[in-house]
Amino acid sequence: MIELHDLTKSYGGAKAVDGVSLSVPKGQILGFLGPNGAGKTTTMRMITGYMPPTSGSITVDGLTMEKDSLAIREKIGYLPEMAPVYQDMNVLDYLHYVCALRKIPKDKQAGRIKEVVDRCGLSAVLGKDVGELSKGYRQRVGLSQAIIHNPEYLILDEPTAGLDPNQIVEIRALIKELGREKTVILSTHILSEVQATCSRVIIISSGKLVADNTPEGLQAGLQGRTVLMLTLKGGADSALAKLKALPVVDEVRSVQTGKSGENKFRVESNPNSDVREDVFKLAVRENWTILEMIPETQSLEEVFHKLTAA
Repeated sequence: MIELHDLTKSYGGAKAVDGVSLSVPKGQILGFLGPNGAGKTTTMRMITGYMPPTSGSITVDGLTMEKDSLAIREKIGYLPEMAPVYQDMNVLDYLHYVCALRKIPKDKQAGRIKEVVDRCGLSAVLGKDVGELSKGYRQRVGLSQAIIHNPEYLILDEPTAGLDPNQIVEIRALIKELGREKTVILSTHILSEVQATCSRVIIISSGKLVADNTPEGLQAGLQGRTVLMLTLKGGADSALAKLKALPVVDEVRSVQTGKSGENKFRVESNPNSDVREDVFKLAVRENWTILEMIPETQSLEEVFHKLTAA
């Protein structure tokens, strides 16, 4: 497990990360979201031991970063935002070099290299210099160095940056596969990527943690609210006032349907309430015919904007 407790990083008088605390259990793929300058990359750099925190603590498998930094780094594979590759080395030589850095025994290096080459789709470029590769292939080489020592934890900062749509699908599938056996923390600006790969989402804004939920939980609504799109058959002209009078309802508004004989409403609950049962019972009492009662979910883009807009 990775545990952060009251983690803070200051530059002069400005706090890039401000009291972040969270626990990431083994086997979880965690999406780490936030606008530019929110503190994502700084947090990931502190988790990997790349930079020390100003205050707070980092614990990985019971080891503390303060006392066991090297042992923790041996457990982590890290792909920073700019892939750490040498432009003048060919891909195969670079992978051998990373094996040596990671102290992989020589008799096991060929097997590890073959595995990451197959997983990351590098067989066609092994003999090329890294500087000759497209950005997408350089990103693949960067990912291969992060997993070559078979780490327990993966910290990936924008892993699909610069990839074409087909490559993105392949790398997403690889991340999901790796997530079955490793703990993955994934930073990205692509919200559809979070939905496709992550089981949990953290949103950080101005250095502070502002959300921690599943993608579905975030989409279901902020602060535990439920929203229904309710369509009634004609004869329910007084429905707006009666819906507003329900104790669990916070807001109701009429929505144009463009169809005669139908009344459509957007019904939003109070925090931590579910309006569906109360709306159904009201419809039965009033003898309304319900044509549709559909829970509305917010897109991750809407949730992200609400939580991070200044």
